Amino acid sequence: MCNLYKLKASPAEIGDFFDAELEGFSANMAGEVYPGYPSAVVAGGQLQSMNWGFPLQRKGAKGQALKQKPVNNTRTDKLKSYFWRSSFENRRCLIPVSSFAEAQGPKGAMTRTWISAADGAFLAMAGIWRDSDEWGLSFSMLMTGANDQMAPIHNRMPVILPREQWSEWTDGSPHQAFDLCQPYKGRLLIDRTDEPWFKRRS
Repeated sequence: MCNLYKLKASPAEIGDFFDAELEGFSANMAGEVYPGYPSAVVAGGQLQSMNWGFPLQRKGAKGQALKQKPVNNTRTDKLKSYFWRSSFENRRCLIPVSSFAEAQGPKGAMTRTWISAADGAFLAMAGIWRDSDEWGLSFSMLMTGANDQMAPIHNRMPVILPREQWSEWTDGSPHQAFDLCQPYKGRLLIDRTDEPWFKRRS
């Protein structure tokens, strides 16, 4: 599952690539994006700042309220559940990504493997969003089964949409959108690094 990605570009570059309006967009974008932190999302034809992860209410062993957990990944086989259904049917978006990471290696010594588009362009991840009382606008990334390139790394991967499917994802019917939730057929660049998976966030 994806719990870290990079978005290294200016709002103007992102808006130009996704043909998205920038009016009203104002955000300090971090190069590395973690669950619970904001990033740029394309929704309704506009570039918007949203928090990565839907807030999940949690309770402790004695029933006390705990800090909300950001649920940042949405499995496609769970889309009909109460938690996700309304957002999937009514509020779909595109998530601009330069590259995303998966952890590899033995426990305690995991390193970051970065996955990006072979041509160096942005990846357009399928996302859904909602307005929450806790964090305001929030988004989650769709996950499906891994393709042949990703299978040795993880059994799931983000739903990556080629340009010709963008409008069908955002504006099509739920049935049309669900049919797009397939393993990516394009070629990806995989960079296995010696970067520790856990390190200080910049």
